[in-house]
This record gives sequence, structure tokens and C-alpha cells, in this order.
Amino acid sequence: MAKGFFITATDTGVGKTVVAGALIRAIRREGLSVCGMKPVESGCAREGDSLVPSDGLFLKKISEVDEPIEDITPYRFEEPLAPWVAAERAGTGIDTGYLIEKFRQLSEKYDALVVEGIGGMMVPIKEDYLVAHLASELGLPLVVVASPVLGTINHTLLTVDHALRAGLEVAGIVLNYSHSPEGSLAEQTNPDAIKRLSPVPVMGVMPYLEGLDIASLEGAASENLDMGLLRKYL
Repeated sequence: MAKGFFITATDTGVGKTVVAGALIRAIRREGLSVCGMKPVESGCAREGDSLVPSDGLFLKKISEVDEPIEDITPYRFEEPLAPWVAAERAGTGIDTGYLIEKFRQLSEKYDALVVEGIGGMMVPIKEDYLVAHLASELGLPLVVVASPVLGTINHTLLTVDHALRAGLEVAGIVLNYSHSPEGSLAEQTNPDAIKRLSPVPVMGVMPYLEGLDIASLEGAASENLDMGLLRKYL
């Protein structure tokens, strides 16, 4: 059975990729081989006939692996839309069986995989297949990435509640600063409020990182993530 984490979020733009990178570096520091995967990425830049998945390439770089980007990010779309919509507009579809096969191939080569989802749990990959369905089929525990700003209590608890009701295992929550802290009262009080209200633990609060190099991610992970909790799933 594959080990690692499936990274989901309360919304797009809250920092799934950064947290995925930090987890990858944390797992490597444990002496394990690990590979990042972004099964579907939309909003890719076009370079000639190719679509360049920035998140997928980032995960490959942080993982320090030689896997083809086609295996790390099997489906790539130019328009920044939900995968189902982007695929329809591109005149194609998404074979979820192919995604799962790519995941299984990678899982046979590494001790752990860190899979970054697309948006949140209810984002459609196909008309009848959501991110939650993919997470269920891959069988990895979830890490929910959330922003610490106003509104996050509702968004975070709804996401965790949906995942648990769907029968998914939730390892914990990571609150991530995707921009410089505003110093608001909400930012100061939300982490403790979520810790007290959530049925799953808060694994850490990640600071805003201007540099996303390996050293910065390793340092942020070691200083801000609960390594004891992470080790339970590895």
C-alpha cells in the first residue's frame, strides 16, 4: 500500500503547492525516497506545442527526481479552469484510470508520494468524478491546506467534515500564509480556534515564504510542521 499524503485545500490559491513541497522535503529528511505528483494541472503556459505545468515542475524539482513530467502531471490544460471544464473546452476528456495507473507506477519506485490535488474536494475532474473520488481511490491520508485569514474557520471545518463523511482519512490541517501576514485579529486567533473545533489536528502553521528553494522549504517544514504526526503516516 502506498504511503504519503494527498494535499487538498479549502480553496484555490491558499498554498497547496508550497505545503506539498515542504512535506516532500520533510519526508526526505526522514531518509525516505519521495516523489511529488500533480495528476491534473490547468492554467499551464504554452511553449510551442507543449503545455508547461508550473506546479508539476516545481514538485519534480523539490523532489529531486528524474521522472518525466508526463508521469508527474499526466494531464495538462491551458485554460485556468476546473479540470472537467478545461478538458471539455479542449475537446478531450480525462481517463481517471490512467491517472491511477501513473500513481501506482510511481508508488512502486518510492517510499512515499505527495499528491497535490486540484483546488478543493468538490472540484470536478469529470462530470461524475470529483477530487474527493480521486483521493479515495489513491488511498492516501489527506492534508488540508487552509489560509489563516477571516472566513477560514468555516471553510476549513466544511472541508474536513466533507472528507470525513466521505470516508477519507484526514491526517491534519496546515494553515499557510500565501501572502505576507496582515497582523489581523483573525490571523492571530484562527489557528487556536480551529485546533479547538476541528476533529483532526492542526499539523502546523506555515509562514509566508518569499523564496521557494529547497533550503527555505526544509527550514520552514522542520520549524513549523509537527514531525511526530507526519511520521505516523510514513
